[in-house]
Amino acid sequence: MKKVITYGTFDLLHWGHINLLKRAKDLGDYLVVAISSDEFNKIKGKKSFHSYENRKLILEAIKYVDEVIPEDNWEQKVNDVQEHNIDVFVMGDDWVGKFDFLKDYCDVIYLKRTVGISTTQIKRELATTK
Repeated sequence: MKKVITYGTFDLLHWGHINLLKRAKDLGDYLVVAISSDEFNKIKGKKSFHSYENRKLILEAIKYVDEVIPEDNWEQKVNDVQEHNIDVFVMGDDWVGKFDFLKDYCDVIYLKRTVGISTTQIKRELATTK
């Protein structure tokens, strides 16, 4: 079984997220999605609209996702790859090069982002419609 992992906040789920999850799943047989915990988001200076538990619930309902785990810190990726027997690490191409250190443990693939959609864009547009 070929296992794939990806990371993200996955707040305000949209078709760009679904596209990423589908393409990640297409790279293997089993997809693990690590989502930023609320505490980790605070450390990163981010605030999600949905809580960790609600984002986890939403992701677990998506057919491409086999398992959801928390991301609590930047340093846990090597441990996650080893603990979950990951073969492929996937991130959006806005992170190109930042996770190349994982190439010692698994394949690292950066996928092109979906054009025309982002959570930042959604938040910006919602703020202007008030």
